[in-house]
Amino acid sequence: MKPLKLRAEDAEDLQIISSALQDSLVAVRDMGLLADQKRFALVVNRFCWEAEPDAEGHYWRTHCALAFDTVNHAALRDIDRRFDDRLLSLLDIEVESTHPAGGFVILLRFAGKPAIRLEVDRILCHLEDVGEAWPTGWRPAHRLD
Repeated sequence: MKPLKLRAEDAEDLQIISSALQDSLVAVRDMGLLADQKRFALVVNRFCWEAEPDAEGHYWRTHCALAFDTVNHAALRDIDRRFDDRLLSLLDIEVESTHPAGGFVILLRFAGKPAIRLEVDRILCHLEDVGEAWPTGWRPAHRLD
């Protein structure tokens, strides 16, 4: 399996990254704002939607680094930093709106109510798989209702 390395510079690009990251798991301790670099970064455990299962029916997961640049402000909703081992399941990433002062608002939504709201000057996001993928017998599934 070839590792993913993607870059987003607009809302359409960001939807591709969002699709690749659907059902990724992230520990609260593995995310944060690097204010001096104007970057919000996460390390996630990504389900490899693009990979076919192996002969035994195993799917694949890998660690993945995700970074948003030109970040002026980051706000967490229903994410308590004191519980840093809590795992969140990423549902999607979207450009919620343009910011009144210029720039954009990017929203990362997780299963349940947790979310991260990023105010950015422009859309600039990088995704890169890191390390080797490993097999998993579990494939995420969602109820349609």
